[in-house]
Amino acid sequence: MAEERRGSWFGFGFCGFGQAPGSGRGRQVLSPEPLQTPGSGADVRRVSASWSYTALVTRGGQVRLSGAARGAAGGCRDAWASEALLVVLRAGPGRGAGPELQAWAPASAMRGEPLWARALGPEAEAEGAARGEPPAGALPLLPLLPGARAYVSPRPPFCRALAPELRARRLELGAEHALLLDEAGQVFSWGQGRHGQLGHGSLEAEPEPRLLEALQGLPVAEVAAGGWHSVCVSETGDIYIWGWNESGQLALPSRSLAEDTKTIPREASGLNEDGSEVRRTAKGEDGAPAPFIAIQPFPALLDLPLGADVVKASCGSRHTAVVTGTGELYTWGWGKYGQLGHKDTTSLDRPCRVEYFVDKQLQVRAVSCGPWNTYVYAVEKEGS
Repeated sequence: MAEERRGSWFGFGFCGFGQAPGSGRGRQVLSPEPLQTPGSGADVRRVSASWSYTALVTRGGQVRLSGAARGAAGGCRDAWASEALLVVLRAGPGRGAGPELQAWAPASAMRGEPLWARALGPEAEAEGAARGEPPAGALPLLPLLPGARAYVSPRPPFCRALAPELRARRLELGAEHALLLDEAGQVFSWGQGRHGQLGHGSLEAEPEPRLLEALQGLPVAEVAAGGWHSVCVSETGDIYIWGWNESGQLALPSRSLAEDTKTIPREASGLNEDGSEVRRTAKGEDGAPAPFIAIQPFPALLDLPLGADVVKASCGSRHTAVVTGTGELYTWGWGKYGQLGHKDTTSLDRPCRVEYFVDKQLQVRAVSCGPWNTYVYAVEKEGS
């Protein structure tokens, strides 16, 4: 088996609290920069970003914090950052003991005692051994717990059980909703739905996981939850997207983006045949009503330029990033802090390739979005 090529992590977007990739030049980084970390950036295996701080998990089992929360701790396998909690998965206290889940106040720098801790048992240890050492850039397991029978929430109750029949493979949390991908490639969603982020065709909340019927029969490989929008990637590389489109994060025409470039006349609103909320200006450039999609409550198929297939996806609060099968990165949505990586603060309602990685002869392998920033793992192209 060929040895995995070592790569590096890059970051761009909001760094107002000095978090990576902060380079001391202000509140934002407009183009990808190598992560500024103590030690080699290639040592970082996983990245989890909240609004005010970022957690980096290294190959050696350290969690390093940068931004409003700072500090480091060893013996860690995974970390999940939120404003309310920093959750880490650590090795058990003794031989034969299972891993321990710990929740810390981010400002504690992981010193003293955690807010709460939970022993996961030897079976979780066995599961971790069966998984083996994940490659750099692999998605974190958290907030799904080992064994896939529960997940961590930033709000009480902090540990929430999942129905045994769900058999979760991946779980993602948005600002007010959750997405679950099961072992059969089916997607479930629950939580608040007022922005259409659940994908069930309405704006109603769902208290329990509900199968996303619009995607039933389509094997899904990846899911990602933004602030109030959702993305999934099929096993064949198609991308489906739904929810709130206020900043163009669905890659559908956005009124707020149009207002940035010209004055929008008084509007009327209605519904498309698929249930999406449409706002139309009195006149578009050709004299016909111009549609803007505010909310898309059903999954919509999105085509990337040149028909590129997608293998990875991640969502920020109001932006979206995907990785193609050829290792290119596309971003769109809200760009105020440079989180799209296009050397400016422009927001986009269409996918746009991040040229930095093309120019540097780098293949993108993974992407992880914070609310207002983006982190990317890339390797040198073969033969470059």
